[in-house]
Amino acid sequence: MAGWYELGSNDKGQFSFVLKAGNGEVILRSEQYVTKASAENGIESVQTNCGNDARYDRKEASDGRCYFNLKAGNHQVIGTSQMYKAAAGRDNGVESVKTNGVTKTVKAV
Repeated sequence: MAGWYELGSNDKGQFSFVLKAGNGEVILRSEQYVTKASAENGIESVQTNCGNDARYDRKEASDGRCYFNLKAGNHQVIGTSQMYKAAAGRDNGVESVKTNGVTKTVKAV
């Protein structure tokens, strides 16, 4: 099963999205946007940039866990992964975003 985006808002009226893999696991989470249109542009940016390995900034947190940021061509962060116990898990997460990020399916939540 292919992945999908979920686009929603919080109690402050800010919008955000997550990218889910086919198994329903969140693989990328956006920051908060002021408008729905801005969040939709963020989704389009993931779709555009997810296939480019150079757009992934692989990081290690101070506690040793690993994560990554997906960045746009202007170097702004589009989305951040969950925390992984090891670099191998993070790298699998990157591959999952590459596979699922191109989906056009967006669900409102």
